[in-house]
Amino acid sequence: MTDAVHVDEQLLGRYVAELGAIGETPDGMYRFLYDEAWQRARDTLLGWITDAGLEGRVDAVGNVFGRLPGSADGDVVLTGSHVDTVPSGGKYDGALGVLGGLAALAALRAHGTPRRTLEVVSLCEEESSRFPANFFGTRAMLGLVGPDEPDRLRDRDGVTLAEAMREAGLDPAAVSTAQRHDLGTFLELHVEQGRVLADEGTDIGLVEVIPGIAWETVTVRGRQDHAGATPMDLRADALQAAAQMAREITAAVEREGRPAVVTTGRWTVEPGQPSVVPGRVEFSVDLRHPDLAVRDRLLDEVHRICADVARRHGVEVDVVRDKDEQPATMDAGLLDVLREATEACGASWRRMPSGAGHDSQLMASRVPTAMLFVPSVEGRSHTPAEYTSPEDCVRGASVLATALHRLAW
Repeated sequence: MTDAVHVDEQLLGRYVAELGAIGETPDGMYRFLYDEAWQRARDTLLGWITDAGLEGRVDAVGNVFGRLPGSADGDVVLTGSHVDTVPSGGKYDGALGVLGGLAALAALRAHGTPRRTLEVVSLCEEESSRFPANFFGTRAMLGLVGPDEPDRLRDRDGVTLAEAMREAGLDPAAVSTAQRHDLGTFLELHVEQGRVLADEGTDIGLVEVIPGIAWETVTVRGRQDHAGATPMDLRADALQAAAQMAREITAAVEREGRPAVVTTGRWTVEPGQPSVVPGRVEFSVDLRHPDLAVRDRLLDEVHRICADVARRHGVEVDVVRDKDEQPATMDAGLLDVLREATEACGASWRRMPSGAGHDSQLMASRVPTAMLFVPSVEGRSHTPAEYTSPEDCVRGASVLATALHRLAW
């Protein structure tokens, strides 16, 4: 068994602090694809990659790579995650996987030349915070970006993906050149974004499966009326119907129990005035479960609830599917490598599902893939309160480095 490879805690801490200052505001992190903060993060990473003695490059869509060449021809062992954030996000989601991977390769460089080439990557637009282009960087590497996407996809200000790429110094016509055919392994270090590890006091989570995720938009159409002159029993209040739908959907998923989860996090109420009975409401449904059959059964229940509540309230309802991601099972052999690396580092571990979606779920469709989690304090994530201790950060990066050593040497 490979001896443990220890990552430099001071170096990783500096990476986390300095990258965490790029895009930081009093309301949290705002680092969106191709914006000024994202470009500063890209340039900062390239500088650190050079300082670590690695070969740096940026591909056609803005994925940033640091390469430690191997002595033999063959496939590449890739690790990394993303540095784009959700609005008002935290410093660790995605970023730790990039920075931990970079610190791991910096430590491994002292072990001489690997047999297999190692690379760390910062992937583009995992969060879809600016463009509806989820996993854009990963999809580009796998050849899954449609030729019309750069000109078709727009952000909230109407800027096309192609225009934003040009502003960041990239050529949208060259997207297809980002495709890779040499990837043999992908490992992703990530914060848990939940509280299982923190509550149990366990050091490392070995992710067995990433859930199937469905996003839907529910549109409820009632009748817009005067708030004072319309009796309660004569109303077709779209908001009250939508609120009832959301409550019954939540109750149904609560009855199913863990690990099923549902969130109704985005709402639009029209006309949105205190003195007007709402005539139209949209709300989002985010439903997740690692078993596709269970997820789809719960979606059927969501649709039944919406139709039933609409009838009771005298309103109309439409449901549109916005995202449909299949569950992804991690590679059993790679999970064994991560387990052995964890034990070599003297850390405790458990097997677990992921509650969140990750680049790994798409990468796993083409490349043997595995994930490891480190604890999130109080389970916080997608919030400025997100925090993982320096000890847990360096422990996760050291487990990753140890696993990479075993795979590449």
